[in-house]
Amino acid sequence: MQIKQLSIFVENKAGRLAEITAVLANANIDIRAISIADTSDFGILRLIVDNPDEAVEALKQAGMTVSLTSVIAIGIDDRPGEFAKAMRVLADEHITIEYMYAFISRDQGKAFVILRVDDDQRAISVLKGAGITILTAEEIHGM
Repeated sequence: MQIKQLSIFVENKAGRLAEITAVLANANIDIRAISIADTSDFGILRLIVDNPDEAVEALKQAGMTVSLTSVIAIGIDDRPGEFAKAMRVLADEHITIEYMYAFISRDQGKAFVILRVDDDQRAISVLKGAGITILTAEEIHGM
């Protein structure tokens, strides 16, 4: 089964991700998985959302460059070696992986996102100030 993924062109400038996510929020679009790959000038934001067609329409109406791509999702047991098995199956069939990103199931009722920022301490401070939970490495590793 294929899944529709949004690919959004993102200029590397402060506030751009806030603009994109605000458009999605205003359209009542829920993000299920997220990844961004960047260069010094721009990035490609990849999203799996609950309603990709409406998301594309909302983003295009906001003047953003967005496209849909077909991807697949796999579910694997959370045990050592399970991911390796999946990768071996693809390798044995000479199937190349162009890119990938992961997300955790909603079983715990939360979404978890890993961020790389230019000022860790300031980011932690402002996020905590906004009531957003900052997870420790131990909490991430224990999931």
